[in-house]
Amino acid sequence: MRMAVIEDLRALLRFPDFRRLLAARLLSQLADGVYQVALAAYVVFSPEKQASPGAIAAAMAVLLLPYSLLGPFTGVLLDRWRRRQVLLHGNLLRSVLAAGTAVLVLVHVPDVFFYLSALSVTAVNRFVLAGLSAALPRVVDGDRLVVANSLCPTVGTIAATVGGAAAFAVHLVLRPGPGSDAAVVVLAAVIYLFAGLSARALDPDRLGPDPELLRPRLAGAVAGTVRGLVAGLRHLAARPQAARALAAMTVLRFAYGALFVTLLMLARNAWSPPGNASGGLALLGLAVGVSGAGFFAAAVITPWATTRCGTTGWITVCAAAAAVLEPCLGLPFEPAPMLVAAFLLGAATQGAKIATDTVLQAEVDDAFRGRVFALYDVTFNAAFVAAAALAALLLPPDGRSPALLLLVAAVYVAVAVTMARFVRQGARRAAPEAEPRQAEWEPEERAG
Repeated sequence: MRMAVIEDLRALLRFPDFRRLLAARLLSQLADGVYQVALAAYVVFSPEKQASPGAIAAAMAVLLLPYSLLGPFTGVLLDRWRRRQVLLHGNLLRSVLAAGTAVLVLVHVPDVFFYLSALSVTAVNRFVLAGLSAALPRVVDGDRLVVANSLCPTVGTIAATVGGAAAFAVHLVLRPGPGSDAAVVVLAAVIYLFAGLSARALDPDRLGPDPELLRPRLAGAVAGTVRGLVAGLRHLAARPQAARALAAMTVLRFAYGALFVTLLMLARNAWSPPGNASGGLALLGLAVGVSGAGFFAAAVITPWATTRCGTTGWITVCAAAAAVLEPCLGLPFEPAPMLVAAFLLGAATQGAKIATDTVLQAEVDDAFRGRVFALYDVTFNAAFVAAAALAALLLPPDGRSPALLLLVAAVYVAVAVTMARFVRQGARRAAPEAEPRQAEWEPEERAG
């Protein structure tokens, strides 16, 4: 099997237009990683700024809400615009907007202008990423499309991680201040420029859509998208297992978001020497890397775990483990146990997400799968923003809030208990009909 995958990858790279599209993706997501870290560093770690949980919540909204609000509707426009032009002009536009963000950093404008500029960059990003995915079937054959769909997002995520690491490195080398913040944003702008120029290697019509296809008017298409989302929600409601998994993952994402904001405030105000945010920035970069390692560990462990306890059972195990580990490792509010928590909670959260993805793919009909995953995207990112908003209300400036950590632990417990009840109900329904009394009386016998 491994040799077959390697051969498929080699075959993919023999497609010239696939290589060109992949290069555009890598450069685009590399720039995304740089820009996102630049935004976080400016909001949280700039010496001249007094970072607050509220400022972090605003930054999270800027980074994630465009994905939630625009995501379901990007296809309406992508089916009308040439996707190669979206990659070209979208990245060139982001280069200009990012350069404008760097200017705003240097001239110390009110934060609202900075956020509007950053919001513009991330909103365009939604169209670029959707265009990259929509274009993929045009550059590979059908037999290798599954492999291509697995490869491209993975290497794109790696590119974004490398970009984030490069941004952290530049920040640590340069003297803290507006100059270093602007330099990192300019780096992102330059990479966006190269990402746009790389799309010129593709023929303007190569990535579709086909111009001869008839399409509804824009207003009708938008209305149809809204109706489709409502239909997807109804379809999901008729499949309890899928709905429960999605609800559980949304709550787990909320908990993870609250912990991430806590980590940001600890790194900025509790673990950094007064007047020097570089140490806290380095710790944050380390924590992000460790959490990413937890994501990788989840990808390795989850297939094995779900064969033994099922997808719902594995979500239960992940939530229960997080409920125990989070207060034990988090309440000391010290860097070493927090780094351990970043790895373990990253693994638990990603393990639950992989199981949720599997449940949705298995339970949802193919005709509704795209709409249900669009809803999934909305709830996934909105939960993170909502968590940041809650953290803004509960966190003190130094990030040490036992109340918030205990509240998050209670959330994990609630998910674990709820999902465990569904696991037991499923086991009872699957029990042999010949032994109804044993299944009926077993809980009372254990209780006694």
